[in-house]
Amino acid sequence: MIRIAIVDDHAVVRAGLRQFFADHTDLRVVAEAACGREAMEIVRQGELDVMLLDIAMPGQGGVDTLAAIRARAPQLQVLVLSGFPETHYATAMLRQGAAGYLGKDCDPDEIVKAIRTVFRGRKYVSAVIAEQLADGVGRSGTDGPLHLLLSERELQVFLRLAAGQTVGEAGEGLHLSVKTVSTYRSRVMVKLGLASNSELTYYALKNELIR
Repeated sequence: MIRIAIVDDHAVVRAGLRQFFADHTDLRVVAEAACGREAMEIVRQGELDVMLLDIAMPGQGGVDTLAAIRARAPQLQVLVLSGFPETHYATAMLRQGAAGYLGKDCDPDEIVKAIRTVFRGRKYVSAVIAEQLADGVGRSGTDGPLHLLLSERELQVFLRLAAGQTVGEAGEGLHLSVKTVSTYRSRVMVKLGLASNSELTYYALKNELIR
């Protein structure tokens, strides 16, 4: 029996996955969470084999949560299931310790296959990402600094957070919701290969983006 936790801030996503897994006798959903803080509570309780983790969540997002899990429970297999495109984010998340990465538009049967694969201690990547890795693609896609990959809005959020603003303060200044800012923050973290706000600040200082 593979014990699974589903971490996603959308209840309908959690319910759909739980219902689908119920048809597979070797899979059992033992816990659910809607944010990174709740996910860490599940990790602390133990009794878990595989965690399905979304990236974009309010508060402590998936990037930070993955880093925290790697520090506390490195043996736990974390399979990222995200709405972010595979080709943009998969290799970065794998480098940060994810056991696999799937887009939410994948076939549900592929999720089951991925869970069984990472449960056996192996990495799971789609054919597209396997080709990327084989070709040595994925770190930046450009010869310039990584922040050049950021969109205008991602750069705005990045600079505010790097300067010490909270997600709420950044959202107020940019007239965005906390959840929207958290989503942008997660994208920035993945694109730059960072795991915390302090690393954001260090990157910005090093590249003379803030003073």
